[in-house]
Amino acid sequence: MKTSIRYYLTIIFISCIFIACKPTTNLTTVQEVDLSRYSGTWYELASYPQFFERGCINVRATYTPKADFIEVYNQSIKNGKANNIKGKAFVVKNSGNAKFKVQFFWPFKGDYWIIDLADDYSWAVVSDPKRSTLWILSRKPEMDSNIYNALIDKLVEKGFDKNKIVIMVQQQ
Repeated sequence: MKTSIRYYLTIIFISCIFIACKPTTNLTTVQEVDLSRYSGTWYELASYPQFFERGCINVRATYTPKADFIEVYNQSIKNGKANNIKGKAFVVKNSGNAKFKVQFFWPFKGDYWIIDLADDYSWAVVSDPKRSTLWILSRKPEMDSNIYNALIDKLVEKGFDKNKIVIMVQQQ
């Protein structure tokens, strides 16, 4: 378990270095996020591949508000074994609660921008200002194909490469 956590932290650190080297682009977030409605469990349905998720299935994240931060609890299964890691998300001031700095290993923080969100909070799309990460999240382990395809079309319009998007396996 400790080896797995060290591995994930190393990968996150390396990913942050590569993300920091990319040029800045203009990407907008949703205007306002109700943190109480956003809290809870989200299933990762699709994403840009990340080193730390390679070979993982049943990837999900649970967000729990605390006094000064939001607790992030990421879970997945890799090679039949549970992989879990806890972190903290800090709301960026004056962002309408749509931008966070997420930290799994001090002192490194990564950008977490909510760039699209269903009115009923049934799905969300998360990225960073440089478009180097992308996650399509859902409250359920599956999504209507019409909604998914519409999200992909919107992402292409925002400058994302649909050929880089990988569908994640969610077994029930």
